[in-house]
Amino acid sequence: MSSDTKKPLPYKRILLKLSGEALMGEGKYGIHPPTLMGIAEEVIEVAQAGVEVALVIGGGNIFRGVAGATEGMDRASADYMGMLATCINSMAMQDALEKKGLHTRVLSAIKMEQIAEPYIRRRAVRHLEKGRVVIFAAGTGNPYFTTDTAASLRAMEINAQVILKATKVDGVYNADPKKDPTARRYRSLTYMDVLKQNLNVMDSTAISLCMDNKLPIIVFDLTQQGNIRRAVLDDGDIGTLVGGSETVWA
Repeated sequence: MSSDTKKPLPYKRILLKLSGEALMGEGKYGIHPPTLMGIAEEVIEVAQAGVEVALVIGGGNIFRGVAGATEGMDRASADYMGMLATCINSMAMQDALEKKGLHTRVLSAIKMEQIAEPYIRRRAVRHLEKGRVVIFAAGTGNPYFTTDTAASLRAMEINAQVILKATKVDGVYNADPKKDPTARRYRSLTYMDVLKQNLNVMDSTAISLCMDNKLPIIVFDLTQQGNIRRAVLDDGDIGTLVGGSETVWA
């Protein structure tokens, strides 16, 4: 008889959504290599545990399309520039992961054969099945859609079991905890409460997509080392679950 009592994984396939700002560290622009490497090491730990990992990374550390549009740029042009910024971040993450020995693939919604494969759903799923980390670049390939929406869309296309939304706070609050000392954290939220209260989790299109397809979202603090592993592998009380049956305070 086998003595293997290895605990089953809570999730077999996940999508991790990172903001571009997460790669800046304490800087105000661009990519901070030690921060990038730290995130890569946590992703590797999860992948080596047997979890199939996909990533979507924003581009706000380089260029944010909405901000460009508010400064007078054409919104579509600004959004395409933001998509290219996500490609830069995706290549940086690929380099960090592969320096640590983990095979990755960048799949871009905008064709750029020299640096990334074109996004094809079946190809993405096959890479995941082979144990490669898949990084989805260039959002959905369409202007007027955020990388949050891209994360929701790609997660459903690859049949991910959960979206991990990495932020700079330890969950979703009813007010800004940095400004309001009375702010309370939610342990669990329904999709409708997120939409009705206009809570800053993901944009409404992304939340609606997840609600329609019953895809849960875990919002957690990326700045605390080891939290990616805890969110994926542990059953502990971490962050806020969006998609619960009822709204519960932490």
